[in-house]
Amino acid sequence: MSAPTLPAKPQQAAPPAKRQLSTSDGSLARAVRRNISAHGFLIGAVLCFSFFSWYPMVREFVLAFQKTKDGRTTWAGWSNLSYVFHDPAFWQAWRNTLLFTALALVLGFAVPFLVAVLLNEFRHGQGYLRLLVYLPVMLPPVASVLLFKYFYDPGYGLFNRVLGVFGIPDQQWLQSTDTAMLSVVIASTWMNMGGATLIYLASLQGIPGELYEAAELDGAGLWRKIWHVTVPQTRLILSLMFLMQIIATMQVFTEPFLLTNGAGPEGSTTTVVYLIYQYAFNFNNYGGAAALGLVLLVLLAAFSAVYVRLSRASDD
Repeated sequence: MSAPTLPAKPQQAAPPAKRQLSTSDGSLARAVRRNISAHGFLIGAVLCFSFFSWYPMVREFVLAFQKTKDGRTTWAGWSNLSYVFHDPAFWQAWRNTLLFTALALVLGFAVPFLVAVLLNEFRHGQGYLRLLVYLPVMLPPVASVLLFKYFYDPGYGLFNRVLGVFGIPDQQWLQSTDTAMLSVVIASTWMNMGGATLIYLASLQGIPGELYEAAELDGAGLWRKIWHVTVPQTRLILSLMFLMQIIATMQVFTEPFLLTNGAGPEGSTTTVVYLIYQYAFNFNNYGGAAALGLVLLVLLAAFSAVYVRLSRASDD
C-alpha cells in the first residue's frame, strides 16, 4: 500500500507591484528631502564664503591693475605695482613687519609652548589655570590694547612703576624707536597666546606617559625629556602653528594702529597692512592699496607652499 501523497504547498504570491513602487518611492522621497536640506546648508555656506572671501580677493586682483580718477576707472597695467615698489615707505613697512614677525616668533611662538608644558605638569586646578591663560583671548582686542596703552604710559603707567621699585629709570615705551616695536609685540603676545597654549596643551596630553617613564629610566632630565620626547611628539602641531604664526604676524594691524597710531615714532611701527590702510583711506589710492595687498598675498602664498613642501620632504 503506497503512502498517501501530501498536497503541494501553495506558493506565496509575490507582493503587488504597486506596493513595491510605493515603498521605493517613500525611500526616494526621504533621501531627496534629506539631501535637499544638506545641500541647502552647504550652498548657503559656499555662497557666504564666496561673497565675503573669494569675491574680495578677485576684486583686489582686478583693482591692482586699475586706476580710478574723477569717477572713471581705467586699466593701469603695472603702474600701481611700480608706484608701490618705488615708495620709500614700502621698504620701511616691510622691514618693520619682518622685525615684528621675528620678535613675535621668539615670544608669541615659544612662550605659549613653554606655558603649555608647565600647565601639563599640574595635576590639580588645571581647569582654572586654563581659564586664566585663555582669559585675554575672550577680551575684546580694542580693550586689551587700550589696557596696555595705559600700562605703557610714561607718567603713571604700571610698567614704569614696577621698574621704579627696582630703581630702573622710566622708559618711553611707545615714544622711543628702540622700544616701540617690542612694546607692540609684548601686547600682541599677551592678547593671543591663550588659544595657542590650549592647542599645545591638548597635544601634550596625547603623548603616552610610557615615553616619559622610559626617558626617566635612561636618566633624562627635564630639558632632555622636552627635547627628545615632547618636541618630536608634537612636531606636526608645532609646524602648523609656526606657519599660522607667520601668516598672522605678517598681517598685524590692530596693535600698532591703537598703540602708536599706526606709524609710531619715525615710522618705526608702520606695517604692510597699515600702509595698505593709508593708501586706501588716507591717500584714496585704491589701486596702490590693492597692489600692495596683492604683493603680500603672493609672498605669503609662496612662503606657505615652500614651507609645506619642505615639511613633507623632512617627514619622508
